[in-house]
Amino acid sequence: MKHPRQNLAEQLTHPVRFSIVALLAQVELADFGFVRDEVEVSDSVLSRQASMLEEAGLIEIKKDFVGKRPRTRLQLTTQGRTAFRAHVRALEAIVQRTAGEVIGKLSP
Repeated sequence: MKHPRQNLAEQLTHPVRFSIVALLAQVELADFGFVRDEVEVSDSVLSRQASMLEEAGLIEIKKDFVGKRPRTRLQLTTQGRTAFRAHVRALEAIVQRTAGEVIGKLSP
Protein backbone atom coordinates (compact mmCIF):
# COMPACT_ATOMS: atom_id res chain seq x y z
CA MET A 1 0.00 0.00 0.00
CA LYS A 2 1.38 3.40 -0.99
CA HIS A 3 1.39 6.00 1.80
CA PRO A 4 -0.35 9.25 0.73
CA ARG A 5 2.72 11.32 1.71
CA GLN A 6 4.29 10.12 -1.52
CA ASN A 7 1.75 12.29 -3.37
CA LEU A 8 2.91 15.50 -1.67
CA ALA A 9 4.49 18.09 -3.96
CA GLU A 10 8.03 18.48 -2.61
CA GLN A 11 8.09 22.18 -3.56
CA LEU A 12 5.04 22.79 -1.35
CA THR A 13 6.33 21.12 1.81
CA HIS A 14 8.01 24.39 2.84
CA PRO A 15 5.50 26.43 4.89
CA VAL A 16 6.17 29.76 3.14
CA ARG A 17 5.93 28.26 -0.35
CA PHE A 18 2.73 26.44 0.63
CA SER A 19 1.31 29.71 2.01
CA ILE A 20 2.17 31.60 -1.18
CA VAL A 21 0.53 29.00 -3.43
CA ALA A 22 -2.51 28.68 -1.15
CA LEU A 23 -3.03 32.45 -1.38
CA LEU A 24 -2.51 32.54 -5.15
CA ALA A 25 -5.01 29.69 -5.57
CA GLN A 26 -7.69 32.11 -4.37
CA VAL A 27 -6.95 34.95 -6.82
CA GLU A 28 -6.17 35.47 -10.48
CA LEU A 29 -3.15 37.73 -9.94
CA ALA A 30 -1.66 39.32 -6.80
CA ASP A 31 0.71 42.21 -6.22
CA PHE A 32 4.02 41.29 -4.59
CA GLY A 33 3.31 43.57 -1.61
CA PHE A 34 -0.10 42.02 -1.02
CA VAL A 35 1.36 38.50 -0.97
CA ARG A 36 4.23 39.62 1.27
CA ASP A 37 1.83 41.18 3.78
CA GLU A 38 -0.67 38.29 3.74
CA VAL A 39 2.01 35.62 4.13
CA GLU A 40 3.84 37.81 6.69
CA VAL A 41 7.35 37.55 5.31
CA SER A 42 10.03 40.02 4.27
CA ASP A 43 10.60 41.11 0.67
CA SER A 44 13.74 38.99 0.45
CA VAL A 45 12.06 35.85 1.79
CA LEU A 46 9.12 36.23 -0.60
CA SER A 47 11.45 36.94 -3.51
CA ARG A 48 13.57 33.85 -2.79
CA GLN A 49 10.62 31.51 -2.27
CA ALA A 50 8.70 32.90 -5.28
CA SER A 51 11.77 32.36 -7.46
CA MET A 52 11.93 28.72 -6.37
CA LEU A 53 8.25 28.28 -7.19
CA GLU A 54 8.76 29.93 -10.57
CA GLU A 55 11.72 27.66 -11.37
CA ALA A 56 9.48 24.68 -10.56
CA GLY A 57 6.84 26.03 -12.97
CA LEU A 58 4.24 26.53 -10.23
CA ILE A 59 3.94 30.32 -10.41
CA GLU A 60 4.70 33.07 -12.87
CA ILE A 61 6.36 36.30 -11.77
CA LYS A 62 5.21 39.21 -13.92
CA LYS A 63 7.18 42.45 -13.93
CA ASP A 64 6.05 45.63 -15.60
CA PHE A 65 5.75 49.34 -14.96
CA VAL A 66 2.93 51.60 -13.87
CA GLY A 67 4.15 54.92 -15.17
CA LYS A 68 7.76 54.94 -14.06
CA ARG A 69 7.22 52.70 -11.05
CA PRO A 70 8.11 49.00 -11.28
CA ARG A 71 5.38 46.51 -10.41
CA THR A 72 5.77 42.82 -9.59
CA ARG A 73 2.81 40.48 -9.56
CA LEU A 74 2.50 36.75 -8.92
CA GLN A 75 0.19 34.30 -10.63
CA LEU A 76 -0.37 30.58 -10.14
CA THR A 77 0.22 28.55 -13.31
CA THR A 78 -2.05 25.74 -14.44
CA GLN A 79 0.66 23.32 -13.30
CA GLY A 80 0.79 25.11 -9.93
CA ARG A 81 -2.97 24.91 -9.47
CA THR A 82 -2.90 21.17 -10.25
CA ALA A 83 0.04 20.57 -7.89
CA PHE A 84 -1.65 22.54 -5.10
CA ARG A 85 -4.89 20.57 -5.38
CA ALA A 86 -3.02 17.25 -5.40
CA HIS A 87 -0.92 18.35 -2.41
CA VAL A 88 -4.02 19.29 -0.40
CA ARG A 89 -5.69 15.97 -1.30
CA ALA A 90 -2.56 14.14 -0.12
CA LEU A 91 -2.59 16.04 3.18
CA GLU A 92 -6.26 15.18 3.68
CA ALA A 93 -5.55 11.53 2.88
CA ILE A 94 -2.73 11.45 5.44
CA VAL A 95 -5.03 12.87 8.13
CA GLN A 96 -7.84 10.47 7.27
CA ARG A 97 -5.54 7.46 7.11
CA THR A 98 -3.85 8.33 10.39
CA ALA A 99 -7.16 8.94 12.16
CA GLY A 100 -8.53 5.63 10.87
CA GLU A 101 -5.43 3.72 11.95
CA VAL A 102 -5.43 5.22 15.44
CA ILE A 103 -9.14 4.56 15.98
CA GLY A 104 -8.73 1.01 14.70
CA LYS A 105 -5.85 0.34 17.10
CA LEU A 106 -7.69 1.84 20.07
CA SER A 107 -10.94 -0.06 19.51
CA PRO A 108 -11.20 -3.44 21.26
